[in-house]
Amino acid sequence: MADLMDLLQSQLTDGMVDQLSRQLGGADKQQTANAASSIFSTIMAGLAKNASSQDGASALANALEKDHDGGILDSFSDILGGAAKPTNERAMNGAGILEHVLGGKQSGAIDMISKMSGLGGDKAGSLMSMLAPLVLGTLGKAKKEQGMGIEDLAGFLNGSVQKQQQKAPEMGIIGKLLDRDGDGSFMDDVAGMGMNILGNLFKKK
Repeated sequence: MADLMDLLQSQLTDGMVDQLSRQLGGADKQQTANAASSIFSTIMAGLAKNASSQDGASALANALEKDHDGGILDSFSDILGGAAKPTNERAMNGAGILEHVLGGKQSGAIDMISKMSGLGGDKAGSLMSMLAPLVLGTLGKAKKEQGMGIEDLAGFLNGSVQKQQQKAPEMGIIGKLLDRDGDGSFMDDVAGMGMNILGNLFKKK
């Protein structure tokens, strides 16, 4: 069964990367694709951390059922480009999603993603807000199609993160970000990994 990262990456088509790059004012396409992959990993890890408690998993399940059932996915590109409007504004509220998922870790996540991908910080932040609704919509659609209960949802997220940890070393850095106490030392790890390693890691096939 596909995990959440598989489902997200399948939507990161060349056409989607082109559109995202244009939305960012003509950003480098490879840097945009790299940053998008890092953003998917970061939000996915944040969701899994939030869902690790019963209350957190229940709140997430309720939010998915109410606002993020996957209904935006078919028109996501049009909504992003301004050619269509979402029927539920909360479904496309990237800033609100990120506040719930990452809270005070958001600025650190943007810095991390910028350093990993080479994409400027402002653009990385904008891209994160653009893609957050896609992550929630994709998760909500999977929950709906697979009939996941609260425990199933938490298990799906945890399994997705564990699978990604086996394939991608940056997941360890993301985990440090989400667990850190504010000392910022995880940024040394980001710098130490090197752009070339991460560029190869995220390079689109």
